[in-house]
Amino acid sequence: MGHPPLEFSECYLDSPDFRETLKCYELELERSSKFLKELIKDGNSVITAIKGYSVAVQKFSQTLSAFQFDFIGDSLTDDEINIAQSFQEFAGLLQEVEDDRMMLVQNASDLLIKPLEKFRKEQIGVTKEKKKKFEKESEKYYSQLDKHLNLSAKKKETQLQEADELLDKERVNFYDSSVEYVYQIHQVQDRKKFDVVEPVLAFLHSILTLNNLTVEMTQDFMPYKQELQLSLQNTRNHYESTREEMEELMKRMKHPSQISKMHSLLPMEGYLYCQEKWALGVSWVKYYCKYHKEGRLLVMVPCEQKPTTKQGPTQLTLKYCIRRKTESIDKRFCFDVETNERNTPVTFQALSEGDRKLWMEAMDGKEPIYHSPIHKQAEMELNEIGFKFVRKCINYIETKGVTQEGVYRTVGSNIQVQKLLNAFFGPSNTGDVALQGSDWDVKTITSALKFYLRSLSEPLMTYSLHRDLMCAAKSDNLDVRLSEIHCLTYKLPEKNREMLEMLIKHLVNVCSHSEENRMTPSNMAVIFGPTLMRAKEETVAAMLDIKFQNIVVEILIEEYKKIFSCMPEDSTAPPVPPPRITPRKRQPITISKRPPRAYQSFSPDQFQHAASVTPSSHSPWTILNLSSLCCVIYQFLTYYLVKPNNQLCMTNANLELCV
Repeated sequence: MGHPPLEFSECYLDSPDFRETLKCYELELERSSKFLKELIKDGNSVITAIKGYSVAVQKFSQTLSAFQFDFIGDSLTDDEINIAQSFQEFAGLLQEVEDDRMMLVQNASDLLIKPLEKFRKEQIGVTKEKKKKFEKESEKYYSQLDKHLNLSAKKKETQLQEADELLDKERVNFYDSSVEYVYQIHQVQDRKKFDVVEPVLAFLHSILTLNNLTVEMTQDFMPYKQELQLSLQNTRNHYESTREEMEELMKRMKHPSQISKMHSLLPMEGYLYCQEKWALGVSWVKYYCKYHKEGRLLVMVPCEQKPTTKQGPTQLTLKYCIRRKTESIDKRFCFDVETNERNTPVTFQALSEGDRKLWMEAMDGKEPIYHSPIHKQAEMELNEIGFKFVRKCINYIETKGVTQEGVYRTVGSNIQVQKLLNAFFGPSNTGDVALQGSDWDVKTITSALKFYLRSLSEPLMTYSLHRDLMCAAKSDNLDVRLSEIHCLTYKLPEKNREMLEMLIKHLVNVCSHSEENRMTPSNMAVIFGPTLMRAKEETVAAMLDIKFQNIVVEILIEEYKKIFSCMPEDSTAPPVPPPRITPRKRQPITISKRPPRAYQSFSPDQFQHAASVTPSSHSPWTILNLSSLCCVIYQFLTYYLVKPNNQLCMTNANLELCV
């Protein structure tokens, strides 16, 4: 229930009811004054807090901008370029938000504080002055009235007349001050409705405008966020695919014999016994051998010369070296060497186990593959049985496992894999094994297929093309990258290309069901990059290039129709530039610099027009064309942008836009 109105006529009556009503208005006036004082104080606190928060965020932005990623290797993937520049993009976005914030709050004092202080001073303050005047005139009038009533009637007429005139004068002053006071009270009560609410509305509008701009930025940020998430996931996948191999290489490099090998620049030399087969049996002949690693040349000088004939040194060019299994020969410390000059492997016997290890390390020898029937050179080539095995595996997978989640990523049992390989490649088998209708698990089939491809003596995409393929994957231009890989694919031997086309066609089919099996071309490339390609020498640099092997396979999957449906326009691969010493300068996915926003400064006098003012429209950020730290900053940034009005939510799996 509101207060009863104060009539001007009641000022002349000055009744107790009038005084009581006036007292209610005065209490309301005092309450409003205290409210405004508290509102101004809290408003100043809010403005100070916003400015302090903005300063802290800008400092955070400067810290991000100052950091530069360092990368290992001679070139970066597109994903690494995006990650390297992500902190600068984050810093720019944060700075843009804070520029908007500072622009909108820098006149907050004019919008909120000054109008409220002006009302409190000019309206409430004036009303209090009017009250003082009213109380003073009231006291004077009623004091004069008391004196006037106490005058003796015996006073002279002139004195009584002067007393009457003085009382009339005080009465007029009292009535004037009373009317003015009532008028001022009405003014304050009426003006309070808009002079107090309007500045608060203007300030609130500025805050909501900032929040609205932040939501717009967040919506524009989503494409960049999705692309950066993909880059982070791809980089994490590349890391996982190389980590285990890097650890194995590290362990091998820490071995004392490997350290000795690295510090020795001299060719390996010493005595070896060579197995020589004759019509009447086998003999072991002693040689003094010297191995030259650069030309893979083994020079053998016989030590037991016949007196009638003098035999010169024998030179053999090595293909590969492998340790001889203990159960396959009755001699100790033996190893086999395949050479260009002889049709069958040459078996040597070293003087001790340590001596054999030194010879094998010098010749880049390998350990024999246990529990696997693929241990002879003839069986490790792309032969008819190998093609039959791959076709049957593909048919089985496409029939029963193409939609299975994590197909090719899930590893089968080693025992079951070896059992399947023995069934195909055992000495007494010809590959006529029916997989359809059998009880083999899909993961056993996929693991066996990957094992077969990895066990080839030379990777499917060959050692000779490895460097050219790596340089192609590192190319700046995406079209040139595809063109070079297209040309180099047709440089493969016919059997290799036939097997590659069959396999990639199958992987395209599997990736077409990625919504069910979660195997995108990028995920599949992480698995088959090291399977189809590898460097001839295992080094840290080779390990770092695995991510580019993955890129080659990803391009083969994504561009299968273009690459395998027709020959390249020029069968000769374009010249490949040498590896870069510095990272390439390429424009990554980025936030385009949008035109500056046009803001209107609101004031209480013009705020009534604010409803017609809307923020200018902006074009969405353009997507142009290690990792844990970026994820943390990225999640903070997304949450920071949308925190003010809770129009976005962040879950454990992802940050999704919900309006």
